[in-house]
Amino acid sequence: MPVDVRVETVIDSAPERVASLAGDPANAPRWYANIRSVDWQTPPPVAVGSRLDFVAQFLGRRLAYTYEVVELEPERRLVMRTTDGPFPMETTYSWDPAGAGQTRMTLRNRGNPSGFSRMAAPVLERAMRRATTKDLARLKAILEVPPASV
Repeated sequence: MPVDVRVETVIDSAPERVASLAGDPANAPRWYANIRSVDWQTPPPVAVGSRLDFVAQFLGRRLAYTYEVVELEPERRLVMRTTDGPFPMETTYSWDPAGAGQTRMTLRNRGNPSGFSRMAAPVLERAMRRATTKDLARLKAILEVPPASV
């Protein structure tokens, strides 16, 4: 059973600013609650072919996996894919203008779990949707903090 979780939110910040923060994988631990670390296998900045090692904690389990950037349209779309582990996954970020100074950010995670993960797919999908919704709320809160007045 494939898992496909798509969550979006409107952020009161310009697309280039949202993409700059969210589209840099090194920033993932700032706004993803479950991401513990990201290490570059290839030199930054992010580009098609970039490879990054992620360590996450999800549903009480430590997960380590390598993402490869397979598509990049600066300030519009980023697609990363992993093929290793019990749950090969593709993650897509998209940033679209949503009004004056606003961005509609969509975060999509999809994959085909195998082994035990396959049997737990419905529970896994609900947990991913809950976590992703919270992560986008955290990103929104970070980006909508007004600049400090001097």
